[in-house]
Amino acid sequence: MAVAVLWAVVAVRVATGMPWWWAGVPLLLGWVGVLLAVCDVRAYRLPDVLTLPAYPVALVFIAVAALHRPGVSAGAAGGLLLFGGVYAVVRLISPAALGPGDVKLAGVLGLVVGAVAVGAVLAVVVAAALFTLLMASWRGRGAVPHGPAALLPAWLVTAFAPWV
Repeated sequence: MAVAVLWAVVAVRVATGMPWWWAGVPLLLGWVGVLLAVCDVRAYRLPDVLTLPAYPVALVFIAVAALHRPGVSAGAAGGLLLFGGVYAVVRLISPAALGPGDVKLAGVLGLVVGAVAVGAVLAVVVAAALFTLLMASWRGRGAVPHGPAALLPAWLVTAFAPWV
C-alpha cells in the first residue's frame, strides 16, 4: 500500500510537470525504500541484496538525467561522497551508532539526493538524525532503525525537487 501511495504521488507530479527522465528516481526510491524500511524496522538490518543493486540502477537514472540537466553528475558524485562519507565517519567513530547497511544506503541516497542539489544532502542528513532522535526518545530504550529516517526525507527531496 505504501508503494502505491508513493507511486501515485509521483504520477501526479509527472502529470503536473515533473520531467519523464527524472520520474524513475522517486519511483525507484519509493519501491526500494519501502522494502528497506520494512526490513530495518522488523530485523534492524538493511540487506545487501537491496542496497547494493540500487547503486547501478541509480547510476543509470542519473546518467539519463545528466543528458537533460547539466550538473546532475557532479551533484550526484558530491552527494555520494558527502552522505556516504559522513555516515562512514560516524560508523568508524561509533560503530554502534550506525550499521554497515546504513552506510551503504547513505551512499546511494547521496547519489540521488545530490543529483537534485548537494545542499539537499545536508538537509537530508540533518533530517535523518532528527527523525532518529525523535524515534529514540519516543521508544525509550533499545535500538532504533535508522533507515526509514533517512529514506523518507530523501524520497521527499527526489519527488519534490524544485527543478522538477
